[in-house]
Amino acid sequence: MAEKVQVESFGVDWEKNYGYVQAVRSGDTVHLSGQVAHDGPNLVAPAPVDDSGKVTDFGNTAAQMRQCYKNAATLLARFGATLDDVVDEVLYVVDADAADAAAGEVRKEAYGRPDPQVASTMIGTPRLAFPELLVEIKLVARL
Repeated sequence: MAEKVQVESFGVDWEKNYGYVQAVRSGDTVHLSGQVAHDGPNLVAPAPVDDSGKVTDFGNTAAQMRQCYKNAATLLARFGATLDDVVDEVLYVVDADAADAAAGEVRKEAYGRPDPQVASTMIGTPRLAFPELLVEIKLVARL
């Protein structure tokens, strides 16, 4: 008997253009695609970029991180889950120093505790899907 799979999306253009869903539940596991700082089709706290598309200021890292967790929580709720169900996360960041400075406070706030009970990895990358993005967070939750 085939396992029932549930998928969820936000309905933003880049899902259709790239060809993916935001989350997939298979069995008791929910895999979230990398969450970025957007509210509908609009980026939240976009980083300023120069004419070549290079980020000129990383000051919006914490604000973008907060929106990533907010979007993740929205998706998880569709599966009857919360951030408390997250067991693993990967943070892809454009500036590791700015992300490291923001991550402790933002993660503790998002998970609602001083010691988030989640495996976590941070990876630096030269750029994300849109030049104005500073953070993308991929999560796995167990129900």
